[in-house]
Amino acid sequence: MGVTLAFFVALFTEMYGFPLTIYILTGILGSKYPALNPFSHAAGHLWLTFLGGGAGMMAIIHLISNGMAFIGFAIMWKGWSLIHGAKGGLVTEGPYAYVRHPQYAGLFLVMIGMLIQWPTIITAAMFPVLLFVYYRLSKREEREMIELFGDEYGRYVEKTPMFIPHLSKKEEATV
Repeated sequence: MGVTLAFFVALFTEMYGFPLTIYILTGILGSKYPALNPFSHAAGHLWLTFLGGGAGMMAIIHLISNGMAFIGFAIMWKGWSLIHGAKGGLVTEGPYAYVRHPQYAGLFLVMIGMLIQWPTIITAAMFPVLLFVYYRLSKREEREMIELFGDEYGRYVEKTPMFIPHLSKKEEATV
């Protein structure tokens, strides 16, 4: 959780504070970087700068990024509410019917949304590290679930992907 918090702190520090990414890009690209005023909020938005700018482009960027973040938070909330409502039982319905770790999948969507919203060098470098950290955490949690639920969880693992749902139509569960 500390690394995740660092991701968001780094993101918002650059968005509203010290624009390290813009300083670095301006220093490397010089006059080829289209917005040389690092103190301008709009000039600090990389996608807006590189995709031509304007209110229409900003609206598209915000729709995509905010949509991904909203969906990610909704998946996380639904997963957490099911886990807490199960009172220690195995949950395989709701988002758990599609992925084994919906809270992490939702968090990944939020982070991708934020990277679309405001990409920075630090957050782009931290994102793969976070993916790896949460992958390892999920593997540890799965070992604990096998100990707790045994074959029932093993069957669940066999038919349900970790983070990314199958693109094909969900197969009906056979009893």
